Amino acid sequence: MALHFELVTPERLVRSENVHMVVVPGMEGDFGVLEGHSPMMSTIRSDATVEIYASASAAPEKITITGGFAEVNDKGLTILAESAA
Repeated sequence: MALHFELVTPERLVRSENVHMVVVPGMEGDFGVLEGHSPMMSTIRSDATVEIYASASAAPEKITITGGFAEVNDKGLTILAESAA
């Protein structure tokens, strides 16, 4: 199974895909999200990097984001960022 991940900015939907894991740069530290993660919300550090792992053995794809929120629920992980590069 896979984790459904979406990265959204005010301008556009940056990513919407199934992945193995995402490492989120939370305000109180980085945390990894896999399928089945407990529901939670977190604010995101400014000028931080999200690491997206397509599979368990894959190297991470890194996307720099600015601020925002992350929400984990039964549908997956959604990051609402101020900007993404």
